[in-house]
Amino acid sequence: MTGLRKGVNQTKVMWTLLDTNLLLLMLLYLYFFSAVSSSLYSSLCQLQGEFHLNGMHKDGDVVLGGLFEIHFFSNYPDLSFTSEPQQPTCYGFNILGFRQAQTMAFAIDEINRNSNLLPNVTLGYSLYDNCVQLGIGFRAALLLASGQEEKVLLHETCVGTPPVLGIVGDSSSTRSMAISTVLGLYRVPMVSYFATCSCLSDRQRFPSFFRTIPSDAFQVRAMIQILKHFDWTWAGLLVRDDDYGLHAARSFQSDLGPYGGGCLAYTEILPWDNDPDELRRIVDVMKKSTARVVIVFAHESHMIDLMEEVVRQNVTGLQWIASEAWTAAAVLQTPRLMPYLGGTLGIAIRRGEIPGLRDFQLQIRPDLYHNNRRGNNMVNQFWEHTFQCRFAPPPAGWVEAGGALCTGQEDLESVETELLDVSDLRPEYNVYKAVYALAYALDDMLQCEPGRGPFSGHSCGNLQRLEPWQLVYYLDKVNFTTSFGDQVSFDENGDVLPIYDIINWQWLPDGRTKVQTVGEVKKSAFKGEELTLDEDKIFWNFKSKKPPRSVCSESCPPGTRMARKKGEPECCFDCIPCSEGTISNKTDSMECTSCPEDFWSSPQRDHCVPKTTEFLSYHEPLGIFLTATSLLGTFICIVVLGIFIYHRRTPVVRANNSELSFQLLLSLKLCFLCSLLFIGRPRLWTCQLRHAAFGISFVLCVSCILVKTMVVLAVFKASKPGGEASLKWFGVLQQRGTVLVLTSVQAAICTAWLLSASPVPHKNTQYHNDKIVYECIVGSPVGFAVLLGYIGLLAMLSFLLAFLARNLPDSFNEAKLITFSMLIFCAVWVAFVPAYISSPGKYADAVEVFAILASSFGLLMALFGPKCYIILLRPERNTKKAIMGRGTGP
Repeated sequence: MTGLRKGVNQTKVMWTLLDTNLLLLMLLYLYFFSAVSSSLYSSLCQLQGEFHLNGMHKDGDVVLGGLFEIHFFSNYPDLSFTSEPQQPTCYGFNILGFRQAQTMAFAIDEINRNSNLLPNVTLGYSLYDNCVQLGIGFRAALLLASGQEEKVLLHETCVGTPPVLGIVGDSSSTRSMAISTVLGLYRVPMVSYFATCSCLSDRQRFPSFFRTIPSDAFQVRAMIQILKHFDWTWAGLLVRDDDYGLHAARSFQSDLGPYGGGCLAYTEILPWDNDPDELRRIVDVMKKSTARVVIVFAHESHMIDLMEEVVRQNVTGLQWIASEAWTAAAVLQTPRLMPYLGGTLGIAIRRGEIPGLRDFQLQIRPDLYHNNRRGNNMVNQFWEHTFQCRFAPPPAGWVEAGGALCTGQEDLESVETELLDVSDLRPEYNVYKAVYALAYALDDMLQCEPGRGPFSGHSCGNLQRLEPWQLVYYLDKVNFTTSFGDQVSFDENGDVLPIYDIINWQWLPDGRTKVQTVGEVKKSAFKGEELTLDEDKIFWNFKSKKPPRSVCSESCPPGTRMARKKGEPECCFDCIPCSEGTISNKTDSMECTSCPEDFWSSPQRDHCVPKTTEFLSYHEPLGIFLTATSLLGTFICIVVLGIFIYHRRTPVVRANNSELSFQLLLSLKLCFLCSLLFIGRPRLWTCQLRHAAFGISFVLCVSCILVKTMVVLAVFKASKPGGEASLKWFGVLQQRGTVLVLTSVQAAICTAWLLSASPVPHKNTQYHNDKIVYECIVGSPVGFAVLLGYIGLLAMLSFLLAFLARNLPDSFNEAKLITFSMLIFCAVWVAFVPAYISSPGKYADAVEVFAILASSFGLLMALFGPKCYIILLRPERNTKKAIMGRGTGP
């Protein structure tokens, strides 16, 4: 709404009396509006009284009403009721309000000249001045709805076209709510061009209300989109104390967080009157706040008072966001205020172009409308205001004071007037669309085919019996495109498809002020809400010439999470580092997200990285060493086996069963090779095979040693008189069978273990949070213990028998070597158990491999080292005579 709003204080004292009078007037007029015949009245419809309001009229087949702010202020007469109260008088002519009324007159004239729209129907209008007062606006609305002149009453039964079929207006949300509440009872359609309160979208309360300006709910979301675009999450809100401001405040408080991710640093209500103490307090709040963005939902009169205090306290460095009510207020765009308001971003009503409007305005002549009987005095008042003259008869003393008389022949083009400025038509464009919406709805209704209509019995409306509620049906479905290219249609709440311009107050180097359109925000049926901004065109009133930062707390860096500060808005928070294994959450900044099982947080806690893996690898030094040692042992076994095969007919090889020596060398080679199964990443087959191969290989080895020991004892016993029979039980077949049976027992143990609780690979994260240790879990500790226990049992038995045979004659004795080898074997595996239990991860595998290799090398060196020494280095001792004669073992 535009124009200066001073003088509101003059009328506040009258509100209590006005409310009482309005209620009385409503009851009286609603009673007489029914036009029911009574014995108190004649059979003709009669008017109880007349309102003398500023107006402008034109007759037509169908009349449309209009309510406009032609004057800023009003004076109420004495209401003592000792005589008939006089009509209120209005003063302070509003050129922009008159331009809006003239736009409606032009739109109706244009429609009447359009043969494609409402052919054979002439539209008329009755336009009234509401003087920015609810009481006067209410009078005008009742006058439009009920009629005032006898000539509009058809027949004795008051049947015929109603005085107006629809009303364009009002410009105020509060007045629109009050008027529409009453007119809605009779479904008289109202199409407002400037009432933005979201409360008017309530179809239950306002069933016949429409508007061509977007709802404040959309304006709030448009502002939130601007805040979101520039990452302004911390803003102050100033609103005026009425439906317009309070509903906007509620919308901001409910939508700012969910839609924009921001919050309000403060919400203050601007006083109606110029209250210096309250304004000082509000500006002090703004000054102390860390919010650099201030949103104001108020009229320019409130802004004038507020800016006086802002200038007094010299509060600079603020980014203002203006609602559509003051975004185009020229009175604020002064050299004195632009240092503070420069760079303001505003939500502005969509600018439109109306070809022919200026030429229509130039045709205004007071003599064309000079018919005071019907109150056609609106043009006369404009003429007097523009040319500073008075029509005859002038007020007393006017001529004597040097005042001029109006002739009606003055030239409008000779004066500078805002009436002729059609470069920035915004509310006027909404008026234009409102008139056309009513016209298109009426045109659709009159094109209805009888028998196919939407009303009872498939009937249609007609000019002879037009009802306002019938027009509401067609207004709901109206859909057209203006000559400017904007689509006009209403949703289920009577709201038009919303579109706003985004404007910027630019303070030019030469001191001039320019209002620049820098974008738009609109809502379409297909794409939803869209914000378009040309940032290169925006003037920023800061030294940096860039958008300011307006946040309560800076965004938390990667690797941290938000922790809200107690008792403060949600935009105020501390940043706490994420714990190990978690990273900052991009969707929920209040929580850190745990990394997946196989991942760990980076040092910066901003992303997950794959956990390092640990197992006894062939590529690490320890794995390479153990692999080389295993292969070395295997190679030595092959070399020794080759030596023994090559010298298989020599006494040293043939002594004490050469076949068992070959079996022992083969089993030792398997022991060396089975250690390779413990190196490398554990797989299911390696986990199952490693312990089975280890257990069977060592049992085969120890079984051969045990049988060798038993053979030594049997041969010694057979060498004594009467002991020959003992060799019958230790022949070659018995030796082979014993080895096979003992080995088969271990194979059975391994099979039962694998079938009942097989070892499986396992990813262990207990040792290190940031590391995955691949290991084989034994599955059944009992099975593993039985396997080791059986090996230990055979080893102990071999050790005991060898120990008992250690003092036998040297020529038959291999027991010393077996005793020493079993001692090494048992020592290694006894040390293995505690070392294995205490070693984590890959080191447990390394300990087991080391035990296998150490015990294997011990057996290999102790049993075959001395024999290889004789075969290779002392061949003279490798004879039967030497062995038998010396009486010592090899």
